[in-house]
Amino acid sequence: MALNISGAPYTMSEVSIGRKKEKCENCTKQCNKKQSDEGINSLQEKGVATGEVAESTSVQQVLLSACLACDGCVSENEGQRISQQNLDELNHVLALNKKCDTSKHKILMVSVCPQSLPFFAIKFQMDVPAAAKKLCGFLKSVGVHYVFDTTVAANFSILESQREFVQRFRRKLHDSNAMPMFTSSCPGWIRYAERVLGSLVTPHICTARSPQQIMGSMVKDFFARQQKLTPDQIFHVVVAPCFDKKLEAVREEFYNSILETRDVDCVLTSGEILHLMEQSKVTVEEVHSAPLDHVFGETSDLGVTRHEGRGSEGFLEHIFKHAAKELFGIDVQEIVYKTLRNRDFQEVALERDGETLLQFAAVYGFRNIQTLVHRMRKGKVPYQLVEVLSCPGGCLSGRGQAEGEGGRPDRPLVQQMEEHYSSLPVRLPEANPEVQRLYQDWLDGHDSLHVQQCLHTQYKNHSQPPSHIPNSDMQW
Repeated sequence: MALNISGAPYTMSEVSIGRKKEKCENCTKQCNKKQSDEGINSLQEKGVATGEVAESTSVQQVLLSACLACDGCVSENEGQRISQQNLDELNHVLALNKKCDTSKHKILMVSVCPQSLPFFAIKFQMDVPAAAKKLCGFLKSVGVHYVFDTTVAANFSILESQREFVQRFRRKLHDSNAMPMFTSSCPGWIRYAERVLGSLVTPHICTARSPQQIMGSMVKDFFARQQKLTPDQIFHVVVAPCFDKKLEAVREEFYNSILETRDVDCVLTSGEILHLMEQSKVTVEEVHSAPLDHVFGETSDLGVTRHEGRGSEGFLEHIFKHAAKELFGIDVQEIVYKTLRNRDFQEVALERDGETLLQFAAVYGFRNIQTLVHRMRKGKVPYQLVEVLSCPGGCLSGRGQAEGEGGRPDRPLVQQMEEHYSSLPVRLPEANPEVQRLYQDWLDGHDSLHVQQCLHTQYKNHSQPPSHIPNSDMQW
């Protein structure tokens, strides 16, 4: 079976332009940055689709769904760093590794998000574990040295989020910013929170790093030391379903200015990797399967697992069950969701003797996020935790792998990916002995300073003065 993609993959600029136009067309606010078809065409004629934006243009690039505000949220410096995260950059490193000058060689490591694997399973026409081995085999055939699964990093993110929620809940009576707690794994949501919502939301965001950035920290710190390497000797690529993850990778706090290296050097979407495979002119049958590698330096053939919940990392379900047991001594076996506005706005409650002890919500997609924010400004948010994701349907629906014609999600593809993902066995983070071993060998225990440095971060208020913040009644 030959690999095939319907149409060429989008460049970052092409996707940015399309989303800019889409948001402006639906915006109810009049501003000097509102774009017309003529404006978009003019930009394309100037070469924006190639990734180059003339300095004279008054229009700033907008990164995908991270832009609910009409004010440009991606700076010129950020845009430049993001534009470097593409297949050309990966091919550049691969080419340098083939040259005689070993001083420029890099150890190439790729970490694959579990939400990307169902995409490859469908494209390869096989189950997820087999597709993971084929993907690993292909990447190693082109020059990648190690291929990891980011599930171990997601374990850390979930466990740290659970601990932080319990701590916040216990201090809620004397800390107005303790509740509600918002999850922090979605970079589109984080960008909107920092740049638009500001102090209304940022104190409430969980400080646990996303699985992507914990994986970056683990690779550049723990694994580098295991292999007797310095962080700058490693080029770390993450394969993700979402373009917004590129923006997360270039955040300042994930950059080592002394060694001039990032925890994650490059993010490539699932679609971009598939395009690389097509460029290589190989068939799935020709690719030799290879087991994924392990951060302890050995190969791992334990199989691919997932966390509870829908097509994301399941933060809500894991935190809900942990909090019910830790705070109230209640073992929750099954979570029953109540659908509110739509499938992407659901809530779950823990009740005892007619009293509501916990009330959580899962809010996916920016239309639902706007509803949540509107309620929060009115003081009508009853939830202690909200799992927030910018993509409707969750991470499996990321534009880097699930976008169909006209920029809309490919619904049949998403449904197939959900079925493949749900077929994977669930493994609880607490039940993973590798995680407990890493807490000791890498982080010096659960309460160490190293835990705070490697597994947590802070989210800041970068919003504009209130007069420039979009009206909370804006319709998108």
